[in-house]
Amino acid sequence: MKPLLPLADAATREASSILRNTGLCLLALAALSLSLRPVAWSQSTPAPAQDVLVLSDGDILHGKFVSVVQGKITFHSDSLGDVTLGWDKIKELHTGQQSAIIDNRVKIDGKKTAGNIPVGTFDVTGQSVDVHPASKPAPAPIPVKNVQYITDEATLQKEVYGHPSLLTGWNGAATAGASIVTATQNQYTFSSGIGLVRTVPTVSWLNPRDRTSLDFTGSYGKITQPAYVAAGVLVPAVTTKSAIYHADAERDEYFSPRFFVLAQTAFDHNYSQDLDLQQIYGGGIGWTVYKTARQEADLKATVQYEKQLFITGTPSSINLVGSTFAANYTLHLKLLTYIQGLEYIPAYNQMSAYSANETNTFAFPAYKNLSFSMGTMDSYLNNTPVSLPPTKHNSFQFTMGLTYAIKSKY
Repeated sequence: MKPLLPLADAATREASSILRNTGLCLLALAALSLSLRPVAWSQSTPAPAQDVLVLSDGDILHGKFVSVVQGKITFHSDSLGDVTLGWDKIKELHTGQQSAIIDNRVKIDGKKTAGNIPVGTFDVTGQSVDVHPASKPAPAPIPVKNVQYITDEATLQKEVYGHPSLLTGWNGAATAGASIVTATQNQYTFSSGIGLVRTVPTVSWLNPRDRTSLDFTGSYGKITQPAYVAAGVLVPAVTTKSAIYHADAERDEYFSPRFFVLAQTAFDHNYSQDLDLQQIYGGGIGWTVYKTARQEADLKATVQYEKQLFITGTPSSINLVGSTFAANYTLHLKLLTYIQGLEYIPAYNQMSAYSANETNTFAFPAYKNLSFSMGTMDSYLNNTPVSLPPTKHNSFQFTMGLTYAIKSKY
């Protein structure tokens, strides 16, 4: 048996050597994988390159270019936030993001504009913008004085080449108010209104192509007094009603940034003026006299067909050919929105059948999309019918309520 012992010892030593070498190899492989892993991570998530803005005084900002609107450049810096400057304050701008450069010499007309607006990265040096398209030859440098807008490619596709569907792109407000009194007489009044406007493109920094507006206002009230006996005589119950409704729709098509053609329709009911229904169908032209980020004033003139139906009195109905001359003004402030509308409606085939309307609305922001609103509506109808009791020509209404702002998500 002794000759077998040296063989066993040799086998044991060989096995120990193999295990020791295998362990060292595994440890080496583990260390190598750990050393290479941070390199792989760093290569898979490279840090995005920042845009560079060089100011005229030599200061340099690193961050992200946002947009150019009417000669004002907005640049986002992590340390300063959004900074807005004019071209005269900028020496150089270098950005690596795809942007659309809109030249004020190019007419923007939806998809017809495709190909006329260069898209690519760009650099601003001196007084010119050099565009570097990804797959097209570079266009000639654009003078900064001719650069109207610079925006991202997604906004270009949506606002310039796209068109919102019929159910999107609407902005406006809905208002509701009520008054209830219970005493010897019972009284209640409800008022409501909704106004919607859809302008295409939906951004204010592009010239409008078309605009659609819908509007409804209504007020309904009733005062009731119960029957009673006085000196043995039965006095019957008395009910007094008031109802004023107005609805209109208008479509504007712009053939220049300030001038447009329009088609409109309007419907009115005013119980206090013995007016059952007034219908208007017409078309005409409009002019945006004044427009800024906060204010806008429009003038309109139409030729129209008008039909009036009365509740009682004589005559019961009238067919008219006339016009609407209107002025609309809107003012947006931080703590107030004011809207005013004026209308004069003459009739050419019956000169005495003219009317006029004035509306004023004040809205004060309260919480998020809610605001407190006050409004007046003054209506004058010159040809009220002969009736008993006599019908007044003028009708004035004052309302208060809560308003909810409707904002487009297009």
